[in-house]
Amino acid sequence: MARTLIRFTAVGGQGVLLAGSIFAAAKINAGGNGLKTSTYTSQVRGGPTVVDITLEDDEILYPYANDGEIDLMLSVAQVSYDQFKNGVKDGGIIVVDPNLVTPTEEDKKRWTVYQIPIITIAKEEVGNVITQSVIALSIANHMTNNTVDPEILKSTMLSKVPPKVHAANEKAFDLGIKYAQEALDS
Repeated sequence: MARTLIRFTAVGGQGVLLAGSIFAAAKINAGGNGLKTSTYTSQVRGGPTVVDITLEDDEILYPYANDGEIDLMLSVAQVSYDQFKNGVKDGGIIVVDPNLVTPTEEDKKRWTVYQIPIITIAKEEVGNVITQSVIALSIANHMTNNTVDPEILKSTMLSKVPPKVHAANEKAFDLGIKYAQEALDS
């Protein structure tokens, strides 16, 4: 497998830092190499946040994504979407929550854009908005042809969250796969 670069953008407090850490750890658990780099403003909550995840079977020689190299970006905040979208390679995949992010017509021509209401799914179908990062995690993995074995990704995720929320997070993970597949099929 070649290098896969995934970017999550949000605002502080939406859980993308944890999601990036889980993704990188899962790739390592699967016998490959994973690395998370993140950038966020001094505001703990509410400021633009970006997490880049590098996943490789071989040694990671360069830990950062250059503009135009990201294979998939998932965004749940307009301010972060606008600031970090140009990192996605032409023809790459962008997943947005349509209730929070509105891509331009130019964006839709440059990238393959999927709209999945991640926050709504977390609130209404899982019953816990905090699970939005787990939904994002499984969507990103599914849309990158399961860069990490889904069972390894799920078990890594469960090892990073408290046992009392395992059931909700398992449901969120499975819903992410379901909605990713529906988006790909549409």
